[in-house]
Amino acid sequence: MPTYHYRLLNVFAIDGQRLSGNPLCVFEDASDLDAVTMQALALQFNLSETTFILPSDKATARVRIFTPSFEMPFAGHPTLGTAHVVRELYGVDDALTLEMQAGVISVSVEQSQWTLQAAAPRWREVRANHSQLAEMLGLSVEDIAAVPLWVDTGSEQLVVPLNSESAVRRCTPNFALLKEYARLNNTRFLVYVWAHGGAHDIEARFFFAKGTSVVEDPATGSACANLGGWFIATQAKLPINKRVLQGAAVGRASVLDLQVDAQSRIFVSGQVIELGRGTISL
Repeated sequence: MPTYHYRLLNVFAIDGQRLSGNPLCVFEDASDLDAVTMQALALQFNLSETTFILPSDKATARVRIFTPSFEMPFAGHPTLGTAHVVRELYGVDDALTLEMQAGVISVSVEQSQWTLQAAAPRWREVRANHSQLAEMLGLSVEDIAAVPLWVDTGSEQLVVPLNSESAVRRCTPNFALLKEYARLNNTRFLVYVWAHGGAHDIEARFFFAKGTSVVEDPATGSACANLGGWFIATQAKLPINKRVLQGAAVGRASVLDLQVDAQSRIFVSGQVIELGRGTISL
């Protein structure tokens, strides 16, 4: 009976809080696993994502990312957490590359703080108007700030700026309206809301449909990267350095660092903590 080794990590964790951040399961060697089994294992662990490390002829390693329901081309916290494991397994230096469906992602580390460079952003307009978006989020139309956009730096998402941190905290998305106005395709319905806090802080939440309910993610690196894309799309003054606070509403406080440099390159950083290791026999 084959045995497979995995690790459990928290990504975008907070110093001194080992149970903060977004949980991740990483399988160290998935060479003998097919996609059906990977998907079944992701459902077995039932975390927001589970990743599988494979050999690559284009990068340090190839990575496949699965939610309990589907495979993803790119996601932020799986990228950083998997890089943490790859560096130790492969004995590489503090900079490496990961081959994903979305392309080859560059990742680096300083102490326990990992940083990825996102792909150049693409964006498109949102068909829903402010009133419809407000109704979808359980807010008033005055809570919606200018220029919601669909943004894609590897995983396309609806990015909706709000006028206050209070509005972010008051969001109570409507499942039926999320499926109508935040539809990416026939299986994915998602929205990232955010507002400026202090001088360098942003408060954010990420919601998506799962089954017949709305679920909230503790820390969403891909959405943080898309926020960087939103700043570029709206011609914000560069460079930008922001600390993004997420996850408090679901009891998993997280910190993501966003940088958009003067050349419009987007970087997302966060702390990775390994909690434990185990094996599973199939």
